[in-house]
Amino acid sequence: MDITNALPVECISHIISLTTPRDACRLAVVSPIFKSAADSDLVWEKFLPSDYKLIISNSVSSSSLITSLSKKDLYFHLCHYPIFINNGTMSFELEKETGKKCYMVGARDLCIGWGSTPSCWKWTSLPESRFLEVAELVYFWFFEVNARIETRILSHRTNYAAYLVFKFGKSTDGFRSTQLASAIYVEGINDKKRQGLFLDPSRNTPKLFHDRRDGWMEIEMGEFFNKNGDRGTLLCSLYDFDRFGTRHGLVIQGIEFRPKKMLMH
Repeated sequence: MDITNALPVECISHIISLTTPRDACRLAVVSPIFKSAADSDLVWEKFLPSDYKLIISNSVSSSSLITSLSKKDLYFHLCHYPIFINNGTMSFELEKETGKKCYMVGARDLCIGWGSTPSCWKWTSLPESRFLEVAELVYFWFFEVNARIETRILSHRTNYAAYLVFKFGKSTDGFRSTQLASAIYVEGINDKKRQGLFLDPSRNTPKLFHDRRDGWMEIEMGEFFNKNGDRGTLLCSLYDFDRFGTRHGLVIQGIEFRPKKMLMH
């Protein structure tokens, strides 16, 4: 006798809930009883963040997501369709493989040096942006962009990386072979580690940015291990203080925080 047929579905569901979303999907094809167990709300409730109801209720998305979808469908909805929080200036989604939290701080929620000065930065909309507005550098020599995020809202015991999500406009200048500095660190703790990066490297410089499938590019700004989410505010900075060269044409959608090994879907 197949022992799995003798086990209650709830028992099998509990066992599957101790695995991963990927394992649950694989086990669903083993047999009808495994499919029933692997697709159950009991399993996928465990894969969702413990505060998912609060996140959705504080978003601009419809709270009916919680009641109208099964937990499995809700999980994959959050993997493929970011929801918007902080009055639409930040997006939230899940990493498909693990269910860990991913956030993008939109341009309007960033602290951009001279960002409110029209002669320096222009606020505009683009159809390929997930946010209503993006920031485009018009003309300036001083460049500084900062993002803030609370470590308590990130997944625990997770190594995060921060990525600048950007592109260049039709006309751009001042970034070719120009090294910018980036850093990611906890506010109030003097452990800032800077690294240099090129948004528009020369032919002989290693290309560190990557094309995303959403029509943007991204470049890693640094990483941070979030152990228990109790370290306060995480700051991420990108800056260039070269006052001898002007810049224009950079378009910023935001800065994304996601688990280090996550690939852009």
